[in-house]
Amino acid sequence: MFDGTSLLLLPAIGFLTGLVVGLTGVGGGSLMTPALIGIVGVPPAIAVGTDLLFAAITKSFGGWSHWRAGHVVKPLFWRLVLSSVIGASCFFTWLALAKPDVAQLNKTIRISLGIAVLITASALVIRPWLMKWRMRFARDHVNEHAAPTAWAPLILGFVIGALVAVSSIGAGAIGVTALMLLFPLLPLRKIVGTDVAYAVPLTFLAGAAHAGFGNLNVSLLAALLVGSIPGILLGAKLCVRVPEVATRGLLIAMLTLAGWKLTHH
Repeated sequence: MFDGTSLLLLPAIGFLTGLVVGLTGVGGGSLMTPALIGIVGVPPAIAVGTDLLFAAITKSFGGWSHWRAGHVVKPLFWRLVLSSVIGASCFFTWLALAKPDVAQLNKTIRISLGIAVLITASALVIRPWLMKWRMRFARDHVNEHAAPTAWAPLILGFVIGALVAVSSIGAGAIGVTALMLLFPLLPLRKIVGTDVAYAVPLTFLAGAAHAGFGNLNVSLLAALLVGSIPGILLGAKLCVRVPEVATRGLLIAMLTLAGWKLTHH
């Protein structure tokens, strides 16, 4: 499927994506999938399926670390896992029953991907304001318990699961932003830890389902991992030296451009 130039380009894409993830904590699927489609020319369905397994592998290390550190709120984690898997299953049930042709499926994925990327950019725009709001809210409600509402994470998980299944995007910046709004008294480390942890089974199952439909390229996955691992490690070291406002601004601009191109293709 890919020529020699593309195979050389893939580790570079993996490295740059890993670097951004290491610097900002977000941008994996929202940058990787559009880059595979727009730069390398990977069909949208294969780009999504491959990126989901890429995310499952890379997030598993972070998820395990957060779990051992006690940063995962287990009742919330299980609600999100259950509902997100159901949401993803709905998409794959439609895929199995409707049997859309390749052109229709790729068009659906491309448009959904563009919308998800633009939502991610919007989530990053409001994050600084949201952090300030959380601090004020916590100060004004210091004696209240941040008990999760039972139905809210179920609805959130279902929506995120369906979005991840069709676009490979949603469990990162969008999920964290939604959890910050739903649970303003929950410590940020537990929001991030829970979000990363539940994304592991979701992306693994969604990626496996895409692979079952033939939407996976193992060579592509391996080439991306070769570049992304050193990129993430370097980004993690540089994140304390590069101003957050600069990296966030660059990421927002890149996501906005990618989302616009995907929705206006």
